[in-house]
Amino acid sequence: MRYIALASLFTTACASDRMVNCNLPGNLSQPSTGLIGYRLDPIQDPRWGSFVRVHPRASVFHTVEWLRTLRRTYGYTAVAFTTTQPGTDLTNGLVFCQVESWLTGRRLVSLPFSDHSEPLCDSTDELRLLIQFMRAVREEQSWKYLQIRPLKARFGQVGAECGFVPCEEYYLHALDLRPCLDDLFCSFDRDSVQRRIQRAERAGLIEKCGRSHDLLKDFYSLFVLTRRRQRVPPTPYLWFCNLVDEMDQALEMRVAYKDAHPVAAMLTLQFKDTTYYKYGCSDARFNNYAATPWLFWKAITSAKSKGATRFDFGRTEPDNSGLLAFKNQWVPNPRSLVYWRYPGGSVRRPVTHPKWNVAKSAFALLPAELQIMVGKVLYPHVG
Repeated sequence: MRYIALASLFTTACASDRMVNCNLPGNLSQPSTGLIGYRLDPIQDPRWGSFVRVHPRASVFHTVEWLRTLRRTYGYTAVAFTTTQPGTDLTNGLVFCQVESWLTGRRLVSLPFSDHSEPLCDSTDELRLLIQFMRAVREEQSWKYLQIRPLKARFGQVGAECGFVPCEEYYLHALDLRPCLDDLFCSFDRDSVQRRIQRAERAGLIEKCGRSHDLLKDFYSLFVLTRRRQRVPPTPYLWFCNLVDEMDQALEMRVAYKDAHPVAAMLTLQFKDTTYYKYGCSDARFNNYAATPWLFWKAITSAKSKGATRFDFGRTEPDNSGLLAFKNQWVPNPRSLVYWRYPGGSVRRPVTHPKWNVAKSAFALLPAELQIMVGKVLYPHVG
């Protein structure tokens, strides 16, 4: 196993701006004093998978299967940093993907296309040390910036001390599945959720669930329709093929049919006691059948039957008022989800750029085949 020692000499807290040498491949050295950090390949090193399976804050986005999907689809190299010595069980870790893009710059992201990726550290001191290592890596390798997507708010104080600044903010809805199904159903909005689920049942919708090629084709056809309606490129079909292949039994696609016509679909992932809603799509011509809330209820019921205690509805942009209102009808009090970046500088989300709406309007005029092609070209650059 290949490890790269990262040396950092600490004489002050992480808030200090003093930076130490970080020697990476081709220029290795061992420090005479100080603390050592190690770099490992989380896909090849079997310790990473074992560590993620037992760490209480690990999510599906930390798994080897998710990292392999990112690599197979977009070519991203995964790398994890730890203070644990080689040959011993991991006790902490911070995982990134290296995004090499001529369009958006070279950067370390934890993790691309992932709603959140919590640093797996059990103490603030470990977190400070790993963040300092990341800063050293970024300086030594001339990365444009680092981005971390923590789930817990505790990163904010430590990250701010180390020069990280908030760069994006979302809402995260998570449903506690421990109450009985009847109590869960009664907790949802009566008009927008309960009655719509009942309407879908009266409409005689049929649900198919699984991972088959035919089901994926129906899912993706609805996905392309939805992205066209939203005026954004669809995620490449290859991503979903690889995701189905890698995640295997942990992935479920659910498609609702009306008279053999696919009208709505969703994709969920399961990891330990949490079910993650990752993608949803529909044919707007059939919205009156309320297939989407019906599928959510089906997914929640299935998750609970498999022992899940939490249903993660995924991140939502603050300016996506429709989706935010929909999720609020299931979970009224979402938490804030903040992404952090180092160094700071001017950070502006694309949707706030004055030219964004013009680009979306132009994109909506393209044929579906060209929209799919645009997605294939752009997505490796935007992770």
